[in-house]
Amino acid sequence: MKFGTKAVHAGVEPDPLTGAVMTPIYQTSTYAQESPSKHKGYGYARGANPTRDALQRSIAALENGQFGLCFSSGMGATDAVIKLLSPGDEVITSNDLYGGSYRMFRKVFEKYGIKFHFIDLTNAENIKPLINERTKLMWLETPSNPLMRIIDIKACAAIAKQNNILVAVDNTFASPYLQNPLALGADIVMHSVTKYLGGHSDVIMGALVVNDQKLRDELFFILNSCGAVPSPNDCFLVLRGIKTLQLRMQRHCSNGKQIAEFLAAHPKVGKVYWPGFPNHPNHDVAKQQMNDFGGMLSFTLKDDSQAKANKLMETVHLFTLAESLGGVESLINHPASMTHASIPKEERIKNGLSDSLIRLSVGIEDIEDLIEDLTTALNGV
Repeated sequence: MKFGTKAVHAGVEPDPLTGAVMTPIYQTSTYAQESPSKHKGYGYARGANPTRDALQRSIAALENGQFGLCFSSGMGATDAVIKLLSPGDEVITSNDLYGGSYRMFRKVFEKYGIKFHFIDLTNAENIKPLINERTKLMWLETPSNPLMRIIDIKACAAIAKQNNILVAVDNTFASPYLQNPLALGADIVMHSVTKYLGGHSDVIMGALVVNDQKLRDELFFILNSCGAVPSPNDCFLVLRGIKTLQLRMQRHCSNGKQIAEFLAAHPKVGKVYWPGFPNHPNHDVAKQQMNDFGGMLSFTLKDDSQAKANKLMETVHLFTLAESLGGVESLINHPASMTHASIPKEERIKNGLSDSLIRLSVGIEDIEDLIEDLTTALNGV
């Protein structure tokens, strides 16, 4: 099936009991058993739930993967991946990634003896000097949050395979519509389902997709043992959201392109970070591994002051000042004080994340209204 058809049909079947076309919400914590350990495939809902099973099949199909696992949040999914490791293991990751991932790596797992190397991964060759017998995982995020840096998944995966290293890719910004990391050599794909997969800013959820049965079983053991499972109702909402993923992403991409071009031409705007520009670092890589360039972008003002950036963010009307991304509505965000506040300022500045950087999640509204909203706000600063 092509992507749009998979988004509507993959993983779901009419309910065998009633014929319901939409997957029912199996709102139960436990299941009746005919005799001890003899049941219909479901014993306790932390381990499995029919609504969650349908969603896991759907997300796996969208990523062209074999196995999907859903978690109560994207951080819950990330947590499960790091729990594959042991004290003394090392992880190579990017110096430009989501602040929540950085906080988890540095403030939680470093206490348990796992070492993280935060480096520039836009050049895969930077990986090689850090590899040793303790290197067990590469954690990639592309496009990155918030500077939209592009990492060559295929090049990184080739180096990893030569050294028996797992590769996990946070595919949240791209969504399965734009990018399929498993096809590029990754072992694990992570999604904050909260974002584009859910698409309506009403669910918190995460997901992992893999092709290897043993890896799936190890991750499921962690999921079932540690309990970061989503509710059946949230799974139902995401199943509903996925059905329009293709249509939403097409509009996100179209609007994102026009907003990026508008900002790049505006006399008060300094730099625009959007991988669709030919002069964006690794633009050619983005063209090869992505189907389009998405609705996420960041920018600075020529008058690079946080006060003026704050005024712009307080002035917009259609762009809601809020954390998160990927919903149908347009959002504006100040990474330094919101999504990336957990990263020390000196680290943010060193890695190019200035205090005046503004991030946009461009929604699916009429583009004329979005441009008018930004025009009014820019005129005010």
